[in-house]
Amino acid sequence: MEDLLIEPIEDFGLSKKHQQRTLFSKIGIVGCGKDGQNIARIASANGIEVVFIELSDERIQNAYNRLGVVLDRRIDNWGMTQGEKKLILSRIKGSLDYKVLHDCDFVIEAIRAETSERKIIERKEVFKKIEAVVAPDCIIATNSTTIIITELSSELKFRDRCVSLHFFVQSPEARVCEVVKGLYTTEMVYNKVLKFVKMVNRQAIPVEESAGLISIRLYTALLNEACEVLLEGVGAMVDIDTVWRVGFGMRFGPFELADILGIDKINRWMENLYSEFGDPRYMPSPVIKKLCRARRFGVHVCSGFYTYDQNGKIIGPGPIVATRG
Repeated sequence: MEDLLIEPIEDFGLSKKHQQRTLFSKIGIVGCGKDGQNIARIASANGIEVVFIELSDERIQNAYNRLGVVLDRRIDNWGMTQGEKKLILSRIKGSLDYKVLHDCDFVIEAIRAETSERKIIERKEVFKKIEAVVAPDCIIATNSTTIIITELSSELKFRDRCVSLHFFVQSPEARVCEVVKGLYTTEMVYNKVLKFVKMVNRQAIPVEESAGLISIRLYTALLNEACEVLLEGVGAMVDIDTVWRVGFGMRFGPFELADILGIDKINRWMENLYSEFGDPRYMPSPVIKKLCRARRFGVHVCSGFYTYDQNGKIIGPGPIVATRG
């Protein structure tokens, strides 16, 4: 039998320089708090490489730890295997340096707002830092719901590649994503973002520019009315939630959902919406203000409208939050 001729194939392959990349093969996220972690997990689970920027090594490690906790819950509920968890985490990398974003197709700003201010100046600076390192055709987006993307992108050189999109953190598996085209956004960029949303297994909901989009405007008005019903003594907090969950078939009652979203975050949303529209229905209820002053922000601090154990399970109603008369 003749000897087999073995010839190396490396010389015949394309170099990495000439290999074609698929659209959205790598995305960047600036800020990896609860929102950023949710986006990173969704993108990675759908085969997309993710790199995120944080302010310190400690915050990077915290993001990894929290991602691991969320994925472990999926495993406990038979929704994922250990192998899938490892694969998802392997596609997510954290960094302190904006330069790692240079080869991203899409970068999403998701910084945390830790005060009641709109953080428009900080977000604009983030947009400028992103633009300084990415290619001219890289799409830049914000996950903010109460800041208008046209205002946020107004100082950039390439304003036409900016959009706003909103993933639903309160229900990470919700299969919808609100997408907003700004005044400068081109149709081509907008259509690419719609493709990205489809790639991550979500239905795109087109939204015209408006502070609060659809979701936050509806929910904040609902929560304020629920607080008013509570203040008037029409019903107990637990009963109000039960009516909404059982009577209307919703997953969470308005007070339960407030604790999940974070009452401090909701307070900022309401103040921003009231500043934008001047409509009293968006002014934070005294109940919301009272909880914020007591730093009872919800599930993440184990106390809000309800009290929680360390695993985020409801123990029972919190102390009486409001009375009138």
